[in-house]
Amino acid sequence: MADTSTKVSSARISQSRAFFKQMALSLPDAKTHLIFWSLMVGGLALDLWTKKAIFDWLKPEETFPIINGFLRLIIAVNNGAAFNLFAGKPYFLAAVSIIAILAIFAAFLFSGNMHKLVHIALGLFAAGVCGNLYDRLFNNGSVRDFIDVYRGTYHWPTFNVADSLLCIGVGLLIISTFIIEKPAQKHDQQHK
Repeated sequence: MADTSTKVSSARISQSRAFFKQMALSLPDAKTHLIFWSLMVGGLALDLWTKKAIFDWLKPEETFPIINGFLRLIIAVNNGAAFNLFAGKPYFLAAVSIIAILAIFAAFLFSGNMHKLVHIALGLFAAGVCGNLYDRLFNNGSVRDFIDVYRGTYHWPTFNVADSLLCIGVGLLIISTFIIEKPAQKHDQQHK
């Protein structure tokens, strides 16, 4: 009986070692960490710096035209999410942001040797989420926006660098789905 339990124990230990070895093999390499963390820290720094610079420079009623009739800098605060969704719910939005950043970190840490484009997108996501989360936590639950794209009387919702990083990240993920060949597709092509 003791011999059977020893074999079961040995099998479980062996399975555990194999699991942790596989997990270690799927962690990103040093170059990937450099890409992800550089994009996250650099994007966050750029976002926070631009928000501070614009909000210190412009008065609330002032505008600064970049391209007349299309692009200008203004002062705006948004206490909601994209397109002012969930306005006035700062704790909910902060909680969603914290969950999102944890999910991004988990996705990155277990992404292994995925395509570098995915790691770049995750770094941009992390920077964007952290930039807007910082504002929610330290700006009375509101996010500072300053980029106004408009045509005539139509104005796209005002945004900031963090929002831009999030959109670029989404675009890169979409592009990556088209350029990353699926293993099943590659296997099928080899057998034709």
